[in-house]
Amino acid sequence: MPAADISTTALGELSALALQIAQEAGVLLMDRPQDLGVSTKTSPTDTVTIMDKRSEKFILESILHARPDDGFLGEEGAERESTSGVRWIVDPLDGTTNYLYNLPGWCVSIGVQAEDDSGEWGTVVGVVYSPTTTRLYSAIRGAGARLNGAPIKCNDPVALSQSLLATGFGYESDRRVRQGEVLAALAGEVRDIRRMGAAALDLCHVASGGVDAFFERGLAPWDHTAGALIAREAGAIVSDLYGGPESAIFTFAAGPALTAILRPRLESLAADR
Repeated sequence: MPAADISTTALGELSALALQIAQEAGVLLMDRPQDLGVSTKTSPTDTVTIMDKRSEKFILESILHARPDDGFLGEEGAERESTSGVRWIVDPLDGTTNYLYNLPGWCVSIGVQAEDDSGEWGTVVGVVYSPTTTRLYSAIRGAGARLNGAPIKCNDPVALSQSLLATGFGYESDRRVRQGEVLAALAGEVRDIRRMGAAALDLCHVASGGVDAFFERGLAPWDHTAGALIAREAGAIVSDLYGGPESAIFTFAAGPALTAILRPRLESLAADR
């Protein structure tokens, strides 16, 4: 994806700020209140807690304190135009259902994008922090991906029959039924399938070799922006179902060899419908 020509120093500063804020937001979220103040958004199963909102407020305020001209897009509604050519795409608590049930599969996801001369935006920094496992994933465009500071790479090559897949389900019941049909068709062709509940972490698991591939229909920008860069910088192919950029319609990630086999198989199953 296109991105402005930003100096190595500037990228390092953006990454350092994203790393700091993600970890501080993680500390906030680990201080879990007894009453999470749960409400719903797009469906009865699409929940939001007061901690989602507190985390987003904290992240936005932290960014604007350091960089008042930057733009911002957050899952819980915070949005701000950029006058600096830099914007932040944030999921303050990815995996809210896991958080609600006190399961470990949730994270803070922060992506930083830069605008090029044609007005197109491209991701230049990605940070995903899992406080319950103390795993801090990060990437800078062109500089590789890291887990707790150590370089990581995706698994490649991997045969389809030996592949461990990760996926997610939508909130609408009809969509979940369709997604289940796709998984049923794949179940006998792969090693196994995991559904862990946070797309940003799933993409990072591809990056670090924790799973071999990830795919999901219907992700928002805050779900995939940071994780997609981390997976790419770890050597994975990240795309939609047909090889274009990942999108709200479909997001796919895997090593090059598995991509050549699995993505056409998903296309044959109309996995984006």
